[in-house]
Amino acid sequence: MALDVHVVTPEREVWQGEASLLIARGTEGEVGIMSGHAPMLIRLAVGPLRIQTAGGDQTAVVDGGFMHVTSTGEATRVDVLASQAELASDIDAEAARRRKEGAEARLRDNSDDEDSKNELAKAETRLGVLGS
Repeated sequence: MALDVHVVTPEREVWQGEASLLIARGTEGEVGIMSGHAPMLIRLAVGPLRIQTAGGDQTAVVDGGFMHVTSTGEATRVDVLASQAELASDIDAEAARRRKEGAEARLRDNSDDEDSKNELAKAETRLGVLGS
């Protein structure tokens, strides 16, 4: 039985392929999906998305969204529907650092700024995936 993974945003398909395991961060914690998983729909948090494949692991960052899992007798399909998503290889580390610094500066002026907190989480996740 195959695990068919599709990571998409409104603009493009970020990654598609067969995997043995997908690990995502939901709003209530991490979840791992393998072939034969029960159908489910979860809301995603800002966080890393780890995809284990026969050809090597892929890591991406998603900025929230949803993950939908369906299973038939032959295959399990996972659709990750994110507002924004990037493969680790596509992340611009310098841009992420600038985003982080900008969000931190705005939070020093207004610690209740939810948009800045969200931007900081996005930048820190990207840097974390890169190991920076």
